[in-house]
Amino acid sequence: MWLLARAAEMAQLWRERRMPQSLSGKRLALVVNDSGWRNTTAFDLGIQTMGGISVQPPLRWDTREDLRDLAAYVGNWFDAIITRASELSVLRTLAEAFDGPVINARTRQNHPCEVLGDLAFFFRKNRAIDGIKVTVISPKSNILGSWIEAAAVLPIEVVQIFPVKWHDHRSVEAIPRFSRSSDIKAIEGSNIVITDCWPENGDEAELIEYQITNRILDTLPDDVEFIPCPPVHRGKEVSFEAMEHSACRVIQAKEFLMHAQNAALEWVFRVG
Repeated sequence: MWLLARAAEMAQLWRERRMPQSLSGKRLALVVNDSGWRNTTAFDLGIQTMGGISVQPPLRWDTREDLRDLAAYVGNWFDAIITRASELSVLRTLAEAFDGPVINARTRQNHPCEVLGDLAFFFRKNRAIDGIKVTVISPKSNILGSWIEAAAVLPIEVVQIFPVKWHDHRSVEAIPRFSRSSDIKAIEGSNIVITDCWPENGDEAELIEYQITNRILDTLPDDVEFIPCPPVHRGKEVSFEAMEHSACRVIQAKEFLMHAQNAALEWVFRVG
């Protein structure tokens, strides 16, 4: 829980413009192999405000050059690699070849920074996450993947709600705090509600019952945190009105993407 508590402290320090210079002298390569911008911008800004040097080299991991060679070249100049890559296997290869931390900013399989940010946002208000129910209304995706990973190591319950053909079928026996349902009523009692994009090959007539609306949000506890994952497609996974509901906290929650990442950087370098 140190990381979540530290993220809350980072939020206060950010607002007071008193960021610790925890990364002074550290040089970090930020390699972005897709079009994402939120968490990489937050990494870049966070590194700079904590005294580090952030460089975004025009580098791709899917070239003819061997990943191990690329990692060695980067290792000549940098203390760590932060990257958004297509496959988790790319990060594993980099981690084996690079003499320093390799930080997962996003893969097709998981998106740990996004989940840490949402948990940090919830923790700052509630000071605990033990026993909370997180409902993820989403097909199998990297966001759901990281929530399942969180359920494997944290005292939280994660429920996926979506039609069966898009369920994540990893073993519920291996991860007992993860479950699946095709019934939208399984959202009952949620502390956090997450949505993700509908699948491109999905039938909107089939998926519309999984759209989060004001009517659904009004059935949930007053203190529920509704955090649709950007990019949000209004009128699809989230109704236009639900984005304006008092439970919708996506803008406030995404502030904590930076604070959680800053705390993670401190932890990686064992400072702070």
